[in-house]
Order: sequence, then C-alpha cells, then structure tokens
Amino acid sequence: MPTAVVFAYHSVGVRSIKTLLARGVEVKLVVSHEDSANETIWFESVAAVCAEYNIPRITPNDPNTTEIIAQIAALKPDFLFSFYYRHMLSSEILSIAKRGAYNLHGSLLPKYRGRVPVNWAVLHGETETGATLHEMTIKPDAGAILAQTSVPILPDDTAFEVFGKLTVAAEQTLWKALPAIIAGNAAKIVNDVSQGSYFGGRKPEDGRIDWNQTAQQVYNLHRAVAPPYPGAFTDVNGERFIIEKARLMNYSTTKLPANLPLGISVVDNVTFGVCGDGKAIRILALQHQGHTLDQHALAKFFSRC
Repeated sequence: MPTAVVFAYHSVGVRSIKTLLARGVEVKLVVSHEDSANETIWFESVAAVCAEYNIPRITPNDPNTTEIIAQIAALKPDFLFSFYYRHMLSSEILSIAKRGAYNLHGSLLPKYRGRVPVNWAVLHGETETGATLHEMTIKPDAGAILAQTSVPILPDDTAFEVFGKLTVAAEQTLWKALPAIIAGNAAKIVNDVSQGSYFGGRKPEDGRIDWNQTAQQVYNLHRAVAPPYPGAFTDVNGERFIIEKARLMNYSTTKLPANLPLGISVVDNVTFGVCGDGKAIRILALQHQGHTLDQHALAKFFSRC
C-alpha cells in the first residue's frame, strides 16, 4: 500500500484526504492549521476528518523546522500531498517523498499562481477557473502539471459559490490522476509560468469600494469578497457599510434615477450603488455593525427624495 504525509486545510483538504483513502493510499500523518479566532470558519474541518479516520495530526506554526522535518522523514512516505495548506514547504521536506510531492491549486495554472486564486479570478471577471494538480517545487505553483479540471464562473457567482465548485473539481482531479501517480507513469505537462500570472494574498482593507470605478468592476469586487469573506465595503460619515448581496442593474426592469451622486442612494425603496461610468449596482442587502439593514434603516442613512 502506498503511503503519504499530507499537508491539508479547508474543504479541499477534507475531500482530498478522503479521496486518497478511497484510492488505497495510507495517510500516515496530516500537517494542518489550527482554526483562527479571527477568521470566519465556513469550510469543512480537517481536524474532524482526521479524528474520524484515526489519522495523526499536527499543527506546527512552522512546518520547516528540524524537528518537523525529522518527524516526517521517520515515516518514510512514498508521497507528499498539499491540499490548501497555507505555508510554503522547504526543499528538505519536498525531498523526503520517495515517489513525488504534489499540490492541488485552485486555478487553471499557470494562470493565478499564488494566494487566494478563486477571489482573484472572480475579481478580474474570469468566466472559467479550475483545479490543477501539479508537482511541488520551491517556486510556488510552478511544477509540472499532472491534471486539471475546469469549472465555469457564472456572471453572478460569488467567490464562495465558485469555491464550492472547485472543491468538487479538486476531488475529481485527484481521483482521476491518482492511479497513474501510484503506478509511476503519470503524464506531465510543462507549467510555463511565463504565460501565466501571480497574485499575493488579500486583506480585508482590499474590499474598500472605489465608486469611481465602473459598475462591472464594483460588482466584481463584491462577488470576489462577498460573505462569508469580509465583504466589499464603503464608509459614509464615519460609518462602515458592507454589501451583503447585490446585482448589476437590469435596466429593462429598473430605471436609474437621474442625478444621483456616486455611492449609495435609496430611492422609492430601491437601493442603488452608483458608479463612475454612470451605471449602478442594485444593492439587495447591506450590513451595518454586523446586522442587515431593514428598509427603515436604509432610508435613514441613504434616502434621496
């Protein structure tokens, strides 16, 4: 039976661990993260799946220490797998795997290498993304590609909704690729990073709305960071408002009132977010201080008579 040490977190980590087990891979150890009190935990628990299947789990702050490397090396795994683990792995760790080290990445590499690829893809208005299984190298998301599965990004999909599709795509990608990986005859495709893109992490402050942008750009920002992510926000008179749900305006059913200023306005119980191109998003739910505003509160803050 082939053996593996797995670095995993998030829903992709859960589904991928289960896929390894279903394909007959013995998972000797899972290296994961402790959940952060500062993060909304909306995804599945790797800790729970390890407890369910009696798999040892550790959560070091740094996986690249001498002690952790020695612990992994002592297990003599055939493979290393990384499934949405948040730390880079050193060459010393990668070299432990006798038969290869592989990572699942949430984009169609070489596009959107780096951090939070789903959010970046939605922000940039992509109509497609996917999951890629590739060899791990010291350079992030740069190793040879073994398999990819694409998923559509529909015009109104949020990053949360796309991530649900990617979780399934990741499971499918790994399931299809594992037999050849275990047999040692997996085909590999060059990952030409010069033809792709790299993006760093995002902070909550990156959700600040610039109403001078086009309506499509503002809408894409909303979709990219909509709850359960921190959300696209705007500050008005020292108060912060987070868009919970919105749509691009449908001008066949709703008319944009004339002479509205940039930003949020409420006219006849309809909440508009007016943008720099003269178009608008229709805001369907708006949060303030952790609560969704009712119509009375919306009118109080934003009414335009």
